[in-house]
Amino acid sequence: METVNVVLLQNDPGTSQTLTACLSRSFRSVRAASTLEELRNTLAKHRAQVIVVDLEKTPLDVVAQLAREFPGVCIVCTHRLADEKMWTAALNAGAVDICPSNDTSAVLTAALRNLKTPPRIAA
Repeated sequence: METVNVVLLQNDPGTSQTLTACLSRSFRSVRAASTLEELRNTLAKHRAQVIVVDLEKTPLDVVAQLAREFPGVCIVCTHRLADEKMWTAALNAGAVDICPSNDTSAVLTAALRNLKTPPRIAA
């Protein structure tokens, strides 16, 4: 079974820290990027299977581009004011879900539910 790596790109540093702490309990490696270029480089270098991006920092057209560039990667979007219209647009762009930025449980659940390879949990 393959280990799973996660890369985050969040607008708020506090949210990034909170998500990193939460996701680190379920995934082998969680890395926070501060720019889109750093996100792409980290994805390629660490072969991440999950991306968690804030729609305030990463527009939907970039989400669509990431989905094309990294097929098979689970993209979870976050936004502090997520609504049904935004959720539909994010799904159409290639995301598997959109969650409120402060709902770490929803982000974790979305990532785990949509992985093609389940994470390896250390015994």
